[in-house]
Amino acid sequence: MIIDSHCHAWRLWPYDPPVPDSASRGKVEQLLFEMEQNHVGRAMIVCARNDDHNPDNNDYIAGAVRTHADKLSMVADVDSLWWPTYHAPGAAERLRRAAGAYPMAGFTHYVRGDDDGSWYLSDEGSAFFGVAQELGLIASMAIVPRLHWWLEKVAERFPGVPFLVHHMGHPKAAEVAPYPELGKILHSARIPNIHLKLSGFHYSSAERFEYPYSDSIRIVQAIYDAYGPSRLHWGSDYPVVGQYLTYRHTLDVVRRHCPFIPAADMELILGDSLGALLAKAPHAPGGA
Repeated sequence: MIIDSHCHAWRLWPYDPPVPDSASRGKVEQLLFEMEQNHVGRAMIVCARNDDHNPDNNDYIAGAVRTHADKLSMVADVDSLWWPTYHAPGAAERLRRAAGAYPMAGFTHYVRGDDDGSWYLSDEGSAFFGVAQELGLIASMAIVPRLHWWLEKVAERFPGVPFLVHHMGHPKAAEVAPYPELGKILHSARIPNIHLKLSGFHYSSAERFEYPYSDSIRIVQAIYDAYGPSRLHWGSDYPVVGQYLTYRHTLDVVRRHCPFIPAADMELILGDSLGALLAKAPHAPGGA
């Protein structure tokens, strides 16, 4: 089964400039249509909410997951950078409450680019990830390469938490040798519970409209060699990716343009390895 590790859905399109189809462009129904057209069997919807746009995104996605439990898994937004409680006291209890309220397999935490990492290594941060480990939750993390130093420390401290990093960790194809930022991402491969989402080729490429992003393929090969197929998970970034690619393109950039990945490993990357993680998470497909 093909499983999308990274997509979104909202009641209203959250980005500027406003669009004529803001009431439908980001809807769950659009995602389900694209999944069916492209033979994607399941998708992890990564919630993203803020006070100005879709503050009820967790509730919206929870309702969709309850209705389409055979196709959708929820990754709730807990204390991401847009939310007033970002790194405020009580994060562990907020995560526990979210896990009790929503049919979530995991949570996402978008990190500020200027974050110094101290919160994650504090008692508050440790309590937060301690709850994640206790409850068996997947941690979907949006971080830039320079923050991998503390991600490694947290992942070592909580080996029972699978950490799935968005968009390959945000490497840049324009980086020149010896590739220090990519090196930080590759260094994290030594920690067995750090995974990467094989998504966001257009974010890495110097030319966001130049499908199939030949300048990013070098990065993908380096990541594949370091992490292996069991810790790489294809993702679309739908519907945000739509300004650059179709849903089909996000699949084909991996299936057709990464010839160094053998067929058996491709099956793992496109869904089998993520399926194994979801089977262990709360609200597992086919389970409670």
